[in-house]
Amino acid sequence: MKSNVFILMGVSATGKTTLGEALAEVIGGRFYDGDDYHPEENRLKMASGESLTDEDRMPWLEILAELVCTQRKEVYPSFIACSALKESYRDKLRTGAADLEFLFLHADKELLRERIRARFEASEHFMPPALLDSQLETLEHPNDALYCDVSLPLDELIAKIIDHYPQLVNC
Repeated sequence: MKSNVFILMGVSATGKTTLGEALAEVIGGRFYDGDDYHPEENRLKMASGESLTDEDRMPWLEILAELVCTQRKEVYPSFIACSALKESYRDKLRTGAADLEFLFLHADKELLRERIRARFEASEHFMPPALLDSQLETLEHPNDALYCDVSLPLDELIAKIIDHYPQLVNC
């Protein structure tokens, strides 16, 4: 295995947290939700329906790159949920570990819209449905990631990831 740190990336409502928590539980690794590391001003900006700029994201990405570096030294696999929409964001994360692995979570736009709307209404999540289009416009599809269609059942996604990274079961 190249790395023991995996970034679950994709736009909002792709299930990064759900899949990351499930992977960590099944494999015996650790999960970190990148949203927990956002500065309060970023959360307030998104909650007001305003997209984050590259400048807004940079301090957050620097914190996550430090987390990647710390987790790279551990023996267990670590799964970090982070949108990582642009290649430049992924490059910033790679400063923590050049061999970082990316799992690109994606789905049909309407499924994502339905998920984000339900989550926002149920929990008043800071990410409103109005920002989905902005995230999709910002997204630069990765060339070096395992593509994971999140319309599949969770157990199938986990099996696909383990099939791709069989070393995970031996950690």
